[in-house]
Amino acid sequence: MHRIITVAFVALAALFSCPARAEVLVGVSSAMTGRLAWFGEQAQRGAEMAVADINATGGVLGQQMRLITADDFCDPEQAVAAAQKLVVDGVVFVVGHMCSGASIPASKVYETAGVLQISPGSTNPLLTEQGRANVFRVIGRDDTQGVVAGNYLAEHWSDNKIAILHDGTTYGKGLADETRKQLNKRGVVEAIYEEYTPAKNDYSAEIAALKAANIAVAYVGGYHAEVALMVRAARDRGYSVQLVSGDGMATEEFALIAGPAAEGTLFTFPADARRNPEAASVVERFRAENFEPAGYTLTSYAAVQAWSQAVEKAGSLKPQAVIASLRGNQFDTVLGRIDFDDKGDLTTQNWVWYVWRGGEYVPVE
Repeated sequence: MHRIITVAFVALAALFSCPARAEVLVGVSSAMTGRLAWFGEQAQRGAEMAVADINATGGVLGQQMRLITADDFCDPEQAVAAAQKLVVDGVVFVVGHMCSGASIPASKVYETAGVLQISPGSTNPLLTEQGRANVFRVIGRDDTQGVVAGNYLAEHWSDNKIAILHDGTTYGKGLADETRKQLNKRGVVEAIYEEYTPAKNDYSAEIAALKAANIAVAYVGGYHAEVALMVRAARDRGYSVQLVSGDGMATEEFALIAGPAAEGTLFTFPADARRNPEAASVVERFRAENFEPAGYTLTSYAAVQAWSQAVEKAGSLKPQAVIASLRGNQFDTVLGRIDFDDKGDLTTQNWVWYVWRGGEYVPVE
């Protein structure tokens, strides 16, 4: 009896004396539900595969990572709540948020908590103009994207009536305004500049107004669902207005909503990382899972890569050490080799024109 008790005591003591397996918690936050859930799926799938791949090679500093997801619904208030949840959960790094209107308010929460944030999709300049040292992004800015769009409009439609529409969001209005600014600099003044209401089921009235005004091209600062409904409404009326938009169009849901009307719609997005040699094996594995890594999937993967490499180079998970490492090094990612400036922006931005053809988007030749 004495021996049994002794053995049990030794076993119990050994159990409590063994250190718990180290684990590093990282978060991903985007619209996981609602009308922009496609972007959330891209963010989550990209981050999940990156975490799994890095864990398979030893994790970070010998510790395994675990991903925690938070739904921000692409809404400012929800984003703050999501950020607070991730902080309470104990994450040290967040892939997110996707929408600029979510990333910007969430960034304050992360700064206060000492949590790093790398956005895979927020393009509004204000995100990195706030002076928050913990904030980075692996996508370009709208003051660059808008210049590209404004120049294209001026070069192709200066003799036609141009409309500029936006959805009133931080992203949509910001991009539309940057495009308008560049268009005006090129000596072209838009015939219409208006805000539309997002999340409606029908945009027939807006399209009818454009047709009545003889608008030849409409630049839309907003998200894919509304643009898809607009182009459908136009084609249903035999109206051949050219729809042009920004990076919020990079999801196959656009073609699913627009149907055949999607054909010929133009938009800007970073150079397609799916074509990079560095991304080939990752893309192949996504496709083997019947998931096409379009849009922000690979920028989300790259955000995890950049952070994990910065941690390894710093030899520490402490925020200030990782921030210094992110600012002072280059990182090999599925996007290619990247580095960041003092604001947390990519030093090189590469906006490319795409057109929807046959249900997918392809570079404009």
